[in-house]
Amino acid sequence: MTQTDRRTENLTTALRRAGVRITRQRAALLAVLAEADDHPEATELQRRAEEVVPGISLSTVYRTLTELETQGVILRHQFEGTPARFEHSETQHHDHMIDVDSGEVVEFANERIERLQAEIAEAMGYEIVHHRLELYVRKKVAREP
Repeated sequence: MTQTDRRTENLTTALRRAGVRITRQRAALLAVLAEADDHPEATELQRRAEEVVPGISLSTVYRTLTELETQGVILRHQFEGTPARFEHSETQHHDHMIDVDSGEVVEFANERIERLQAEIAEAMGYEIVHHRLELYVRKKVAREP
């Protein structure tokens, strides 16, 4: 079973567990979501699903995404100044850089940052339960010598 097949099965199971009927349009949406390795917005997910099975409404996309988020199988990211974006919850912990000019979202993981955050929390008498790190960035323009 491929990773995409496993993701599709997990998403489908989550919706069924919530009592949501799996229509052809929802099945197409789940397949598109399972394939996504980026951070698509709801409108982009609708566009991709429409290529597979026409007739999926944006309200169906939003309702389905909300239920999948409630079931804990997808994560909603609300990056500053952009519509919500979605990704699978099964991914390893990572942080995000958001290019303020292009809107591109870049995932990264850095052990030094993770250790430093834990050290800071510990020094202040806390332990980290959950965190998100979002860096809003802009490509550097190369300066001519």
